[in-house]
Amino acid sequence: MGTRARPALPVAVADPDNSAYFPGWTLDVSDYATGMPSRIEGIGRPRVEPGFRPDLVDLVIPVPDAASVAAARHLRAVTGLAVGGSSGTALWAALELVERMRARGETGTVVSLVGDAADRHLATCHDDAWAAAKGLDAGQFADELRRRVALRPGGG
Repeated sequence: MGTRARPALPVAVADPDNSAYFPGWTLDVSDYATGMPSRIEGIGRPRVEPGFRPDLVDLVIPVPDAASVAAARHLRAVTGLAVGGSSGTALWAALELVERMRARGETGTVVSLVGDAADRHLATCHDDAWAAAKGLDAGQFADELRRRVALRPGGG
């Protein structure tokens, strides 16, 4: 099969609570396992999967599940799309990356994907009762999220 060329652009991975990718990547342990499932549907794994290619990843950004929920709700408020928690995870990580770049005086473009939008998410991350049952307080991240999305190039 051969080896793949490294992407020309840096690659960051957003990783929710309880997922094995951030600790596995940080510790360079290819079979790291947390033994706990992710509360964010579709992403995060209790163990690093064999297909994960850490050599293609420049950074893994851990994202608290409650921050994922807050960001998914923000995306819905702005776009009207009932996105899932995984899209919230991606948005939070992208905003974290932008903040890190700003702190270092770097400029550039950060691209993130909104991977899903479906009414079924209204019964999960957009539902206060669901979030409370999961122990997720999205409100604790609301001010931070508002501050991060209010930042504009060239100033605050």
